Amino acid sequence: MARSRFLPDNFTLTLLAVVITATFLPARGQVAVAFDWITDIAIALLFFLHGAKLSREAILAGAGHWRLHLLVFCCTFVLFPLLGLAMKPLLLPLVGQDLYMGFLYLCALPATVQSAIAFTSLARGNIPAAICSAAASSLLGIFLTPLLVAFLMGVHGDGGSTLEAIRKISLQLLVPFIAGQIARRWIGGWVGRNKNWLKYVDQSSILLVVYSAFSAAVIGGLWQQVPPVTLAWVVVGCIVLLAVALGITALLGRLLGFNQEDRITILFCGSKKSLATGVPMAQVLFAGSTIGLIILPVMLFHQIQLMVCAGLAQRYSRRPEPPVVTEQKAEPSTAR
Repeated sequence: MARSRFLPDNFTLTLLAVVITATFLPARGQVAVAFDWITDIAIALLFFLHGAKLSREAILAGAGHWRLHLLVFCCTFVLFPLLGLAMKPLLLPLVGQDLYMGFLYLCALPATVQSAIAFTSLARGNIPAAICSAAASSLLGIFLTPLLVAFLMGVHGDGGSTLEAIRKISLQLLVPFIAGQIARRWIGGWVGRNKNWLKYVDQSSILLVVYSAFSAAVIGGLWQQVPPVTLAWVVVGCIVLLAVALGITALLGRLLGFNQEDRITILFCGSKKSLATGVPMAQVLFAGSTIGLIILPVMLFHQIQLMVCAGLAQRYSRRPEPPVVTEQKAEPSTAR
């Protein structure tokens, strides 16, 4: 029996199961310490494999489209923070200070990589440009997200300074990525052949972080702070934020004269936020007991953006193919 398109995917269901498990069986004491170590190793492995999987040729193929990349980066790192600040008068009374901080953190995150590229491909957009923009956004986020978090939220990480937060994030995310790029010449082919099951490394690392974060948050009284009505307002806030971001990115792409393939790339790369990068970064930037509240809007926004963008990509994919222009061969002359 085919799955209804309204049902969440298997990963989302597993994510929900992990949150439920952490609610009733949170990791405590030495078990929590062990999970933290395992989580750090899994995250490093995740970014190592990202480095080994992403070819330099693919990145360079779309690097020359600077106007598109500049617009995507402005949407990701300027438009979203401005939207987060603009929504404060509405969100703060409805969700409270801590969850509003989660919205600001969401707005400071880089774009997704895999899903932005996948949706651009499905919608027949500019795939090389999407690869370049998404990958560059993820790498730039290692440096820009802590700066934005410090500016928007006044949070400087556990080390007490933004530079210390950048250093920690670089060691945990950027160094494994560079190591993966170096190792690509030896393991790139193997990674490409096994990408179907290696995706579980991505998912497992996120699940480990979510379990650790929600365990600490539950012990700190998370669900006493987030009643069902507040949770509903968080969902509404995520929907409004995504709708406004999609509308503005679509409008800017049209006003600035991009063709349809480029507008599709701008739409999917400029309106998405990365759960895979956001959850590990939260471990560095925030204290353990507050991570659950901070990443709750990120998790909800992630699922909403996947469902909405999947529908948009399917709609774009059904548009007619452009006519293929073929050169007509000249008729042979009959003159003697």
